[in-house]
Order: sequence, then C-alpha cells, then structure tokens
Amino acid sequence: MLDKKFSPESQSAFAARYEAQKIAYAPVVFQAVRYAWKRGMLQALADAGASGVALSALAASGRWSEYALKVALETCLAAGVVYLRDGCYVLDKTGYCILTDKMTQINLDFNHDVCYQGLFKLDASLDQQQPLGLPSLGDWDTLYQGLSTLPEPAKTSWFAFDHFYSDTSFPEILPDVFATAPRKLMDIGANTGKFSCAALAYNHTVELHLVDLPRQLAVAEASLQNAGVRQRAHLHACDLLETAAALPVGMDVIWMSQFLSCFSEAAIASILQRAAAALAPRGQLLIMDTFWDRQHYDIAAYCLINTSPYFTAMASGNSKVYESSDYIRLAEQAGLQLLTVRDEIGYCHSLLRFTAIASGVDDV
Repeated sequence: MLDKKFSPESQSAFAARYEAQKIAYAPVVFQAVRYAWKRGMLQALADAGASGVALSALAASGRWSEYALKVALETCLAAGVVYLRDGCYVLDKTGYCILTDKMTQINLDFNHDVCYQGLFKLDASLDQQQPLGLPSLGDWDTLYQGLSTLPEPAKTSWFAFDHFYSDTSFPEILPDVFATAPRKLMDIGANTGKFSCAALAYNHTVELHLVDLPRQLAVAEASLQNAGVRQRAHLHACDLLETAAALPVGMDVIWMSQFLSCFSEAAIASILQRAAAALAPRGQLLIMDTFWDRQHYDIAAYCLINTSPYFTAMASGNSKVYESSDYIRLAEQAGLQLLTVRDEIGYCHSLLRFTAIASGVDDV
C-alpha cells in the first residue's frame, strides 16, 4: 500500500487546531446543514442566485422562523456551505454539492437515518466487537438479519446507499464475470437479486445459484420472478457465519460483491475456504469490493474509511471496509491464487480474480 496522508503538507499548528475543532463540532454541523437542506433553506438561496437573499426576506416568506434561519444558516456559514455578501446569504460551492450531488445526498441520508443514533455506542461496540448501536433500528444480532424489515426511513436510505455504489458497477463488470464462459455461476450474498437478474439477462444459458440468508433470498426471489427469470435460478438459504454450512459445489465462477466486508477476518477466512472447495476444476472466484487503499482520489478513500464505523456500531461489530491486501492474504491462506486486479470500476470498486492454486493460472 502506498503511503497515505490526508492533511496538507506543512500544515501550521494553528490550522491543525482549527481542523481539530471541526472534528469536535462535526455532529452539530452535520445536523444543522442537513436541516437547512431538508427544510429548503439552501434551495431558497440557490433560487436567489449570486445576489443572495437577506435573512429578513427569508423570514418574511413565512416558511421558517427568524430564529431557525439564524441558527441553521450561521452553522452553514461556518461550514463553508454559504457565505455572506452585503448582508445577504449566498449559496457557496459546497452548498451546491449538497443540493445537486446525488452521492452527497445519499451519504447524508445514510448517516442520518441508519447510523447517527447508533454511533453513540461506537466506543462500546469497538470494545466489545458487537453492533451495540443496532437496537436503535431493531432487535437483531446483525443488521443483515433485519434488512428486509428495517423501519423507514432507514430502509430506503440503506438500500439507496448500497445500490448507488454497486449498481453503477454491474453493467460494466458482466463481461468480466462471463469471460471464462461459465456454465454454473454462484452469487454469494445475493441481497435483493439485482446482480443475479442482470447476469441472467446478460447470459441466457448460465445456471445461477443464489446464496444468502432466508429473508434476503425471499426478496431476491421476488426480483427474479418480476424479471421473468426465476426458473433459471437455484436458491440456497445459508447463514455463512455457521462454519459448518457448506456451499454447493462444481461452480465455474463464484461471485461476491460488497459481501466480505460484512464479516470479520476470521469469518472471511472460513467463507473463502468453503468457496475454494465449491469451485469446479479451473473455476474462478471473483470478488468485487470497495478497497480504500486502491482509490485514485482521496475523496473516495475518505468516504470508504469512514464507512467502517457503521459496520462496527450498526452492522456486525467486527467488520469494516478492508484493504485489498487483507482479502488477498486471506484468499491465499484458503488455497486461492490471485490472477488479476482491475480498479476504477463504477465509482470506487475493484475486482480481484482468483483461482484455486491446484488449478493453475488461466489467461483471462
């Protein structure tokens, strides 16, 4: 991994102290800026254009009290979301990002609706390696057991977050999945069935096997039925945290997308061992995930690194966004050999292609 540094070179002590205060007040800024966005204050400033609008004029509209405007917009000012010119508030570039950038909006909703209350328990979750913030959403051992029954708006925000980062990759990745002309393909961690539907639409002869928890498989099955491809799929209900749970064997390709990051290293090691055993001779394991160490831009690495506390407090208590070297090391321990790595798929994905060591290296 290359050396990584997010702070500016030659940063002064005074500037560093300012950055430290931004961290100290980050939860306050988050909520105030989100309020200004959700309540339409930022949109009103955007509508006013470069001339901006006075606080008195905003209050005169009757949409907000002068008090609410002052509290929210002054925090937005401190955060660089807006600025003041001749006594008028004007939307700054960061404010335009909040109003128009889908990724920013999805991240805001995810962190507010899914994570915010539960992250109060992050310290205990890290100490005990249990998702102790999860009760803010429901009574499950892990979040994955409750995905299909999450309360709103957490459910909508979770799936929007998950699909935003994965859906952009599926159309681009399908030629990679079928590069070796697999006859039997297994999708481990099928989730809502989006990849499975895309794979069956892309290749009309492949035999597809879906593996996931029973509740998630029910959602995936509905997706397959709606797409008219249910008859070409085989469903395997399985809790892969149970180390004795074997996978169907004889697979030409095993596919995992944003799946292993849901587990601890010990669980990943067990899953990879079982995946290796499920491969047919010369079969291949394809892992697509978001590795923070393989990002071209710091903005992507920053977002990914700061998704890990969600896994701790809300999802499982012992998983995270990993470095690619972690997967490679665990795969090699499971008897798999890395063939190729492909980066910059969709927004921030990489694809690791493995084969069983005994199978030898195939050209792709």
